[in-house]
Amino acid sequence: MEITVQELKRLERGSFQLIDIRDANQIAHGAIPGAVCISADAIAESPLIAKEKMLIICCSRGEYSRKTAESLCDQGFAAASLSGGYLAWLLDCMEEEKEEKRDICGDVEQSIRKKFHKKLWSRFVKAINEYEMVKEGDCIAVCISGGKDSMLMAKLFQELKRHNKFPFEVKYVVMDPGYSPENRIVIEENAKRLKVPISVFESNIFESVYHIEKSPCYLCARMRRGYLYHYAKSIGCNKIALGHHYDDVIETILMGMLYGAQVQTMMPKLHSTNFEGMELIRPLYLIREEDIKAWRDYNHLHFIQCACKFTDTCTTCDNEESRSKRLEIKELIKKLKKVNPFVESNIFKSVENVNLNTIIAYKQDGEKHHFLERYDQD
Repeated sequence: MEITVQELKRLERGSFQLIDIRDANQIAHGAIPGAVCISADAIAESPLIAKEKMLIICCSRGEYSRKTAESLCDQGFAAASLSGGYLAWLLDCMEEEKEEKRDICGDVEQSIRKKFHKKLWSRFVKAINEYEMVKEGDCIAVCISGGKDSMLMAKLFQELKRHNKFPFEVKYVVMDPGYSPENRIVIEENAKRLKVPISVFESNIFESVYHIEKSPCYLCARMRRGYLYHYAKSIGCNKIALGHHYDDVIETILMGMLYGAQVQTMMPKLHSTNFEGMELIRPLYLIREEDIKAWRDYNHLHFIQCACKFTDTCTTCDNEESRSKRLEIKELIKKLKKVNPFVESNIFKSVENVNLNTIIAYKQDGEKHHFLERYDQD
């Protein structure tokens, strides 16, 4: 059984329970208000379930939720799948807001200047200055994926342009690697509502990696980065800006140690090795993800989490085997924080306080150095 968003809105309040079976990473980028977040496998035994009510199951696009609803019905529950999933609800929500004709952009910009000045604007400017990300004469391609991070970055750059003390240019770029029509609509509609003048260019990356069995996500990411560099350079840019934030940095540090057996970090900026004269910068480097979420929710904004072709069929919705290492690291940090509230800042600062005298070996410019090379000399 399936139920549309419009039918859901007509149901009597209290007669149903909405259950979101997407994983924590997807839900972090946006969820339907009031939904209970539970994995598909845990629904039947969860104490959070109101078994006397109709259970409306929601996933990303309505495929995996249909199978879950059918399974629950076989177990004796009254259950239905939300047709089109979270994406259908998102499109309906945006359509409603369009009819209200509210100046969403003005409210968003005001919130950056006032309510979120310290946690977003000040940290954005601090990263720009501390790591010398923007210099006179730069032409920066702000790369927008359609998620909360890159859209906030675009608005912060617009604010920076209003206060810039030296001349530089900004261009807002969206690469369509093969999005579904629905995801493309969400990205373009959000850009229009937030008055971000995006330039969209297309590629066939999703098609190219769709049948790759080993590490398709890694290959996709590499190809997307290359396309962005190429397009940015073709329109006169010398830098691309990506929306990685503080939490991405500390998660990368731990992932490198626990899964890669190496100490490394996500750099605030770096030179491209394949595109001469091009740089990558990360202006959200000092901004916490929880503050980005707070800004999004305060302004009632809705963004896509993942427009990847691999998740269009929802085969990865909360599948235990496909849970990313990054999600595991998020959970680990959350547990460590309960014991030590400073654990996140300590992880971040650890790569700024490396004592080479206590390091067995290290790499520099691809060459490995061992402490025994100069042990007797010292």
